[in-house]
Amino acid sequence: MGIPMEPNLAEIHVPSGPTSIQQRQTLEGLTLQQLITRKDNLEAELKALGAVLDSHGVTMQTSLLTFDGFPRSDIDVAQIRVTRARIITLRNDWKDLMDKIEKGLHEHHAKYKNSIENNTPVSANGLSSTQTESPRPAQSQPSVPETPFAKVNSVEPESPANEAGLKAGDLIRRFGDAIWSNHERLRKVSETVSQNLGRPILVKVSRGSTGASQELDLRLTPRQNWGGRGSLGCHIVPI
Repeated sequence: MGIPMEPNLAEIHVPSGPTSIQQRQTLEGLTLQQLITRKDNLEAELKALGAVLDSHGVTMQTSLLTFDGFPRSDIDVAQIRVTRARIITLRNDWKDLMDKIEKGLHEHHAKYKNSIENNTPVSANGLSSTQTESPRPAQSQPSVPETPFAKVNSVEPESPANEAGLKAGDLIRRFGDAIWSNHERLRKVSETVSQNLGRPILVKVSRGSTGASQELDLRLTPRQNWGGRGSLGCHIVPI
């Protein structure tokens, strides 16, 4: 008798919410501010879906099968699979949104630079000339989404990570310039560490349960010869 296999989550049909193709079509013609609003709404849904997984005590990687290959009976396997599939869809949609937002920001900055040279006001949504509102480019830029992409598994005593305040269980949202969309299975984190030996790196983490998590900004200074392995003294895994 064959062992049942867990289905590919990417192939699961999720009836609710727009598809990635539908989103790409609806993004056309939206202003920069509307794109940012769409991004904020998408992130809120991702956070809510993350809370669903937390309520079951699982992550995107947790196995839903028993050791002998059957669906686990202690969790709602069907709901978790649908939730995971929706998260995968939304993460792809988020990447499309950020591409559009980045393009919109470049266009806005070009217009703003041109307005400075020609003394022509440009509004925060990219419109120009007769707008009475003064340009505020800094406020028009969206904050970069910082979805957790890695987890701290362990921290060595007296290590640089321990001195920075990192703790086991912390979810890393930003590590220098590395975020969810560009960390490349933590390759960018490794590059950031090697390029900043002896210099502090901004590390943003979430600590605690989803309902009562803390958002912390830490300064981690990699260094060698601190008395243990590596230059950080912690074990980080992608999520």
